[in-house]
Amino acid sequence: MGNQVSAPHDGPPVLLKGKDIASIAKYINSSDCHRVFVMLGAGVSTAAGIPDFRSPDTGLYSNLERLNLPYPEAVFEINYFRQNPMPFYTLARELYPGRFRPTLTHTFVKLLADHHLLDTCFTQNIDTLERQAGVPGDRIVEAHGSFAAQHCIDCHASLEGSKMKRAVETGEIVKCEACGGLVKPDIVFFGESLPQVFQQKVPRLRSADLLIVIGTSLTVHPFAALTGLVPAVCPRVLINIDPAGDIGTRPDDVVLLGRCDEIVRTLCEALGWEKELDREWAKTEILRPFEELLLVTPEAEKPSAAATTRPPADLDDAGTPPPVPEVAAAVPPTVTEAEAEDARVEAELELLTEQVAKGLEISEGVESRPPTTVTTAPEPAVKEDTGKDVQALPDSSQQGADDPSSEQKEGASTAKEKL
Repeated sequence: MGNQVSAPHDGPPVLLKGKDIASIAKYINSSDCHRVFVMLGAGVSTAAGIPDFRSPDTGLYSNLERLNLPYPEAVFEINYFRQNPMPFYTLARELYPGRFRPTLTHTFVKLLADHHLLDTCFTQNIDTLERQAGVPGDRIVEAHGSFAAQHCIDCHASLEGSKMKRAVETGEIVKCEACGGLVKPDIVFFGESLPQVFQQKVPRLRSADLLIVIGTSLTVHPFAALTGLVPAVCPRVLINIDPAGDIGTRPDDVVLLGRCDEIVRTLCEALGWEKELDREWAKTEILRPFEELLLVTPEAEKPSAAATTRPPADLDDAGTPPPVPEVAAAVPPTVTEAEAEDARVEAELELLTEQVAKGLEISEGVESRPPTTVTTAPEPAVKEDTGKDVQALPDSSQQGADDPSSEQKEGASTAKEKL
């Protein structure tokens, strides 16, 4: 589903003038491009000093050997966390936001919002660097969760971010005052469902004018399946070290191979945004306090300026995106082709939504309660340290984890599937 391997498209593009950066920039600046969707993987954050999962010697799993885990993925398994939460807390101290500066690519996503083009940024990363770069929170979907909130894994009582940060820094295990359950950041573990906001935002892809995929090998589902949910006439751009998914099989697919930040800078030059890029990235040199990033959550935020000044793009009261506008292409689709395309997107969307919904039903077995205070219960201090900065982003629906930089190929994983 979503990004099955297909033969490369050898014909000319339909909407774009060519399959290069100049053509992408011209399309973005045109009146045909209003709704831009972005998908980010951990390859975006490697330039910030946060390794991906599987790079030898420097990847996340290579740095977990000293924690004496039964297998590396256990640190992100909810059942193992219940038995022994200390390895995760040890790792969390290395991952906690506030230590890493956003990259040029994160800043580029902010510029898309500033220019009233960004509809939604789907990110696999838990590092909150999109927020740190200034991307409006209501435009971000942290598909695998993040450190932006924390709850009891049993009764779902919430905990203040400052308390969790203090506990992680001191090596204390946080326990719920109401039920005694363990508390952890809202990072999606194996055995947990994806955030509900992911399911809510996915239907918007049906009305995309442009999809930009950056720094991911598109091997982690259901995240990888999003590339197949945009209309067939929607240009898709991949910026990555290696080819990924089925991008390159449609007429208006563009594959740009190389380092994310270098390609993004060239694209901004073509857009006439280079000075803006440098100016906004310079602002990130002074990191915002992590607490400022957590004042509101995506579900509760008010619409940003981009949301109120962009061309009409909101869902209707029923939560359904407006019909995909007809594209003034040289060879417009026939009625039959248009109907077939609509049926294809609808079928894939329904299947993906059903899978995510089933996961939510499983994880919501405990009825929601009013907010409950949570206290920290001291535990023996952690003596070990991984010694390296790492990017934690477990796959919530299949074995293994994404290697977004695509510099190392995925191996077989021993973690259990969630969905």
